[in-house]
Amino acid sequence: MRPVLASLLALPFLFACSSPQSTFDTAGTEAQAVHILFWAMTIGGALIWVFVIGFSIFVTKIRPNAYSDKAGLRLIVWGGCVFPVVVLGVLVWFGTAMMPELRAEADGPRIAVSGERFWWRINYDTTSTPGVAKGLTRDGVESANELFLPVGKRTEILLGSPDVIHSFWVPAIAGKTDTIPGRVNRLVLHPTKEGTYNGICAEFCGEAHAEMGFRVIVLPEAEYAAKVAAEAAPAAVTAHPGFEAFMANGCAACHSVRGTEARGEVGPDLTHLASRRTLAAGILPVNHETIARFVRNPGEVKQGAEMPAFDHLPQEDIARIAEWLGMLQ
Repeated sequence: MRPVLASLLALPFLFACSSPQSTFDTAGTEAQAVHILFWAMTIGGALIWVFVIGFSIFVTKIRPNAYSDKAGLRLIVWGGCVFPVVVLGVLVWFGTAMMPELRAEADGPRIAVSGERFWWRINYDTTSTPGVAKGLTRDGVESANELFLPVGKRTEILLGSPDVIHSFWVPAIAGKTDTIPGRVNRLVLHPTKEGTYNGICAEFCGEAHAEMGFRVIVLPEAEYAAKVAAEAAPAAVTAHPGFEAFMANGCAACHSVRGTEARGEVGPDLTHLASRRTLAAGILPVNHETIARFVRNPGEVKQGAEMPAFDHLPQEDIARIAEWLGMLQ
């Protein structure tokens, strides 16, 4: 009896689950379909449990000799066998009927997303056939750790990875899909509500797996187009003492900043770093202090970060680099 009471007491908390990372607070067609299927299966499973346990009690406590009673035997056959099969059959049909809509073709933009230890490479408006070099093609407008989507459009996401298996998951919008080295997986996201939603890596990938987050920002279609156009623009500031320190200390070997000679492809594109909501794949806000802290010693901020520490540099150089990066809107 106690488990039943505990389950009943937990129901209000389930209905109250509302957050940018909640599967119960849906903002996409696939998440909504999964949400409906969850409750259908929960109710179906509860009905089967009640009937099967009820008949078990009937034949063991109320009518222990029911096996010799034709009426009792019929109840056991119909309630304990036929009823569960029918309910499970309906649930299988119900779930299978959802699949064609969830696998429908995209009618919106195509975006490449590469899961990399321990961050997300975003590449907008990919037009060429995806390859396997670094997981995906590099054609298009590159950014990192923030994925912009147009509301009401079915956006095709091409998923890959250059290192290990990760899993791309935005709980409020759609189910998870793995990013696998040497392979491109396809996922269609169809957001139905504007807003900002949390995404995570759902496959253990190393030390900083739990800190490999990203943001999905759903915008009206016109605002989405304007945002991608802004992302394609060159850096806001290309002449600054911090830029000189950035180039002098080898940062350009790993990072790109459009409009400058920095064209590295190992780490995240930093062209519009200051316009992003978070730093280091969702774990810090973006400001001069956090940028300087991360540049100084990334491993201290995010265990497992593959960027080397620059704590050997004079503090003035780190401060100049952080100041410049903090100006890249």
